Amino acid sequence: MENEKRTERNTGTGINENRLSDILIVSQIKATDTYETPPQIIWIDNSTIATLGNFSASTGKAKSKKTFNVSAIVAASLAGRQILNYRAHLPEGKQQVLYVDTEQSRFHCHNVLERILRLAGLPTTCDNENLDFICLREYSPSVRIEVIDYALRQGKGYGLVIIDGIRDLMLDINSTGESVEVINKMMEWSSKYNLHIHCVLHLNKGDNNVRGHIGTEMSNKAETVLVISKSNENPAISEVHALHIREKEFKPFAFTVDEGGLPVMAENHSFDGNASERSKNRTGFMNLSVEQHREALSIAFGDKPIKGFENVLQAMMTAYEAIGFKRGRSVMIKLLQYLTDNLKLVIKRDKLFYYDVTPTEAMLFDEE
Repeated sequence: MENEKRTERNTGTGINENRLSDILIVSQIKATDTYETPPQIIWIDNSTIATLGNFSASTGKAKSKKTFNVSAIVAASLAGRQILNYRAHLPEGKQQVLYVDTEQSRFHCHNVLERILRLAGLPTTCDNENLDFICLREYSPSVRIEVIDYALRQGKGYGLVIIDGIRDLMLDINSTGESVEVINKMMEWSSKYNLHIHCVLHLNKGDNNVRGHIGTEMSNKAETVLVISKSNENPAISEVHALHIREKEFKPFAFTVDEGGLPVMAENHSFDGNASERSKNRTGFMNLSVEQHREALSIAFGDKPIKGFENVLQAMMTAYEAIGFKRGRSVMIKLLQYLTDNLKLVIKRDKLFYYDVTPTEAMLFDEE
């Protein structure tokens, strides 16, 4: 009887102990577990910008043609070929795309739908079985979230979900609580249904910061954040660069809209100084000080060695992100090599990696 009372008792979060026990069990990561690298689905040049199980974002000021840019991403995913500078491939069983618009009228949503189909080279006189487009403009934020959640539960094989207007999933974009809840939803949906979510959010009018607390949370958690901005030299041209990307950074590219209303590459476009500086000023790991490397490695290793190459990479990604250097796996591989060969801050012995091994410790380890 006492055991029954204990297992049925609710915790402070309102979750009963049986449920907490289930979560604890499925959340454990064990040394004997094996995990596959998340499937890559969207690229710019040779840089991966989207994988299944993650989320990303596009941001830009009003009239920067963010939706035109997202249309190209969706069209590339439907067509399985390059459109603008986007290449995409949705794996078998994940070839459906869900496009959610939260702010435009049905008339304008239909225009976006038609543009996507034309870009993908698909007929506009019939519905495409791989694209679901929903307009949620007239509903409250809570209802929008419930509808998206319901759509994903249908098990239709979505590989890519677009949320054009993530700020409309909340009442106050500066609310810490709402921001965390919405970003948690992005992480929950992308992980639970093994899909990629790409969100659209505005930049502030007065500067180049992503709007509100939701923008800060997104920049911290997203796999990639793209910025779409008007060219200073020609407002008819929009430029695309990475505000944040876990993998190697791609060269910025530019597009314009042709007479048929479709985005096309802006050939021979010269990027203005701001775009060039953004690309040049992105900090590389060799620009970090030895003190910064020591701080990150201290977080990663603590006072113990790490066993296994992949475990070292994951620990380093988390630790370097904590000091403001957020990069992906490919960069971490190069960084680990740099720390081992150049700075001698990491030493490898068989399958064990040590941080800052002293000569005495190295000698003792060798004797073992």
